Amino acid sequence: VSHQKTDWINIHSHICHLLIPVLGPQPCFHSEKDRKHGKEQLRRRQESLIALALSTAQGFVWAGKPLEAIPAALQALRFSSRVFGSGSVQLVPIYLLLAEASTGTGHLRQAAKYLSQAQWIVLQTPGCSAALQSKLHRGLGLFSIAEGNLDQALYHLANDVYLATAEFGLNSVEASGGYLNMANIFFHQNKMDAANSLYTEV
Repeated sequence: VSHQKTDWINIHSHICHLLIPVLGPQPCFHSEKDRKHGKEQLRRRQESLIALALSTAQGFVWAGKPLEAIPAALQALRFSSRVFGSGSVQLVPIYLLLAEASTGTGHLRQAAKYLSQAQWIVLQTPGCSAALQSKLHRGLGLFSIAEGNLDQALYHLANDVYLATAEFGLNSVEASGGYLNMANIFFHQNKMDAANSLYTEV
């Protein structure tokens, strides 16, 4: 009952009006033109539902409420798998968000599974963008921090910065998150010169 209540409050009350036209029976079309239009309309509704669920989940994570983020992220994953396919790169940001939320709730084993799914998709996608690979390495870095494996975290965060700068440029805002997380690790290790240098870079 508590799970149903959490699910309803955090996502279903927001997307309920979108579920009926997406999950309900589709109208029967008599012409190819009408069929094509109906399929495009369904696709737009599905994509709207995914975007709403994903932004809701992201909002909860940013607000420091990882448990509340999970139902919304799972809805985004469910419909993204249906629309784009289970091996699509569109699922990677959702898996990374689920991993971050699971880490935030202390469920590291579940977070590791989500990260493995994201990593597998990236490895199976030739020409995957540096931006997406950067996000993957940041997710792996944050997970390594949660596990207490700081050397592994620094490795992934360095890759995050490298890929972000390759995609967006040396002074890009996108690289600042990797620098900040690395600086926090060096600060924790009492390596103040390295930490202050990276904080200055941020």
